[in-house]
Amino acid sequence: MTDTQTSAEAHAHHGYITDKDKYLNRLKRIEGQARGIHKMIDDEKYCIDILTQVSAMTSALEAVALGLLEDHLRHCVVDAAKVGGAEADAKITEASQAIARLVR
Repeated sequence: MTDTQTSAEAHAHHGYITDKDKYLNRLKRIEGQARGIHKMIDDEKYCIDILTQVSAMTSALEAVALGLLEDHLRHCVVDAAKVGGAEADAKITEASQAIARLVR
């Protein structure tokens, strides 16, 4: 890292970049699930059937979130921990806040 290069520039690639296609494919399936739920409501399907699909979609979104969180911890947080100091503290706080949002 040069003197003029910030730490953020040195770590410009996000942890999920190696799995980007996997995440995009999952999100496309989730989009399809959302359209399916919309159609179920439009077609006035049974409430429990709709709720079952909402639950499946929620689980799929949670899987994406957990994968992104793990990638963030393994890449961004580990890199910041190696640098240490305020950057490490900030990344750990950021990760803790993300976890708190996920478990609400």
